[in-house]
Amino acid sequence: MKNPDPKPDEASIFLEVFWDNGAASLPLHSSITLFLLSYTECTSFHVYLVSDHPDSLQALSDMVPKSLDVSEVKRGEVPALIGACRLPAVLDAGGGFCRAGLAVVLRHIIQRTCQLQPGRTDVASLLGFKNTCLKACAEVSQWTRLCELGIPSAVEEHLRSPTEKHLQLPAAIFHLEQRLGEPVRVHNDDKIRRQKLQQQRNKSSPQSEDPSPGKREKPFPSEPETQGPGAEAHSAEPCGVELSAALAKLSVDAAPPSSTRERSDIRKVKTTELPELEHVFAEGLYFTLTDVVLLPCIDQYLSSLQQHAPHALTFLPLLLRWYKRVQELPGVCRAAEDCGMALFSPEVSVSCSHQPRSPQTSEVEQEKSRASQEHFVGGPRPTLTKLQENGIEAVFSPHPCPSWTLQWESLPAAVNPTEGKMSDTRALRKRQQLNNLIAMVTELAHPGHTIVDFCSGGGHVGIVLAHTLPECQVILIENKEESLVRAKDRSSQLGLKNIGFIQANLDYFTGAFQIGVALHACGVATDMVLDRCVQARAGFVISPCCYGFIQNTFKFSFPRSKKFAETLTYKEHMILCRFADQTAVQLPPERRLIGKRCMGLVDLDRGWAVETHGYSVRVMTMEPESCSPKNNMLVGVPADNGKIQL
Repeated sequence: MKNPDPKPDEASIFLEVFWDNGAASLPLHSSITLFLLSYTECTSFHVYLVSDHPDSLQALSDMVPKSLDVSEVKRGEVPALIGACRLPAVLDAGGGFCRAGLAVVLRHIIQRTCQLQPGRTDVASLLGFKNTCLKACAEVSQWTRLCELGIPSAVEEHLRSPTEKHLQLPAAIFHLEQRLGEPVRVHNDDKIRRQKLQQQRNKSSPQSEDPSPGKREKPFPSEPETQGPGAEAHSAEPCGVELSAALAKLSVDAAPPSSTRERSDIRKVKTTELPELEHVFAEGLYFTLTDVVLLPCIDQYLSSLQQHAPHALTFLPLLLRWYKRVQELPGVCRAAEDCGMALFSPEVSVSCSHQPRSPQTSEVEQEKSRASQEHFVGGPRPTLTKLQENGIEAVFSPHPCPSWTLQWESLPAAVNPTEGKMSDTRALRKRQQLNNLIAMVTELAHPGHTIVDFCSGGGHVGIVLAHTLPECQVILIENKEESLVRAKDRSSQLGLKNIGFIQANLDYFTGAFQIGVALHACGVATDMVLDRCVQARAGFVISPCCYGFIQNTFKFSFPRSKKFAETLTYKEHMILCRFADQTAVQLPPERRLIGKRCMGLVDLDRGWAVETHGYSVRVMTMEPESCSPKNNMLVGVPADNGKIQL
């Protein structure tokens, strides 16, 4: 059947389809997901192509692996949690747990494949060292942001105008080319670098010969020539040590590494004098999920350059070498054929009359430069004095219900924070924190409202809200799978029907809601939650945390409000943030008071910034103050929403 309703009893993947001028196409995030499903030979998901245009599956039949169970579904007919997220997204069997965003979805496909086929070590190795490949979210990891967002966006933008007269290499592509030329750092690389040094000395010695030249392995039989600017420094292929390490990781039947000890002269060489390791794949020596993400993107980009601007290939020697190398891996060509990808060998033109324009400084380089220029030295008093002279003081509104508390003794055990794996002392403080947030949310909420618990962790806030407000729908959003699974288990014990779970970065949640809540959102996560609430015109109750981690990002700059920005430099504001973290109970009382004052000023800046969007915002202190060193609460409502009032 072509258009069945999504089945709640099976895990499903939802992929977006684009239609333009009567032709269907897959955005790169959808193509990457299908490529990984084919590469891992994972068939445990039902795949839904999401489009309002009929016959998407037929139009894209050459791009969808035949081994998959695939159907079409209209955008308005997807399950509620899927409709609240950017695609790709996965919905677990039962329909209450959603995973959204490219990196999250791809990591889940790998983990599920390994659960069902424990012997697939080739698939497990895609997650890299300690299973951390693309685990850090794009908001905090420049590398994840480049691979998950930067490269796909740059390629799709290029494909919209591939015949640009004065071609400019996208900044993301340029940064990837630079990254492939950087030295590789891997676990236990000292040993591999000494092996490389020994190999280099053996080759340079006229007396040394290969003891078994006929038996030397060449894991990657063909390598593209590297020509053009920048090629000279990287014209030589990586030594056999790097390639041997990569092959050993890929091959299940690879022989164990030799335990022969290095020569004494090699052992005496200082680590700083050892030769650097070169890239074999995107993250270093080993083929990982990052290479899977990049291949469909780079394939389309190089194919377009070959057709429209072949001279530009000259300026990407390392990317060409990487592209040729991944084609030699088992499973890559098969998966590419399944997905309609025509892998090819780029033909590099030796002479060229046009040189691509250099890209503008990438956001990654801008952030690195900014971080290197700022040195936060000195105390907060000059900054506090400057603010005071300009009439800016921390202002705390009175708590409207300081003695309000839930009747914890009468609540089911699974509602209590002690079920979230914490000590009794910490659980008491957590209950006090929850009393403050729940009191404010219950004042704002009305039946039928959707409440979103951002950065939900183990669900301490969201589960209490779902139990306390059964006529409201509660959604928990968290990017750490372990925490969210624990929250779902607690919810299942309570039999809650008005709760949903989304594992995603905040930017992947696009659903409508009336109230946003966050308990101890770390650093700029508070600003991300505020921004999402303002976009949705939703009220909010937020307790910030980790002020010392606040810094300019690709999305936010500090200070946030106009008045603060006119008074403080970025450096002065960062000093304020650093000292806002000086509130721990073991610190001297005077320093803690300064820390509390700095906290109030940072949150005042945030509140003023939000008020420019038509909000009424109050900064208040939790009761009792001892419930947490980070005891501020930001409570805000949109002025044009009569259903939510302070």
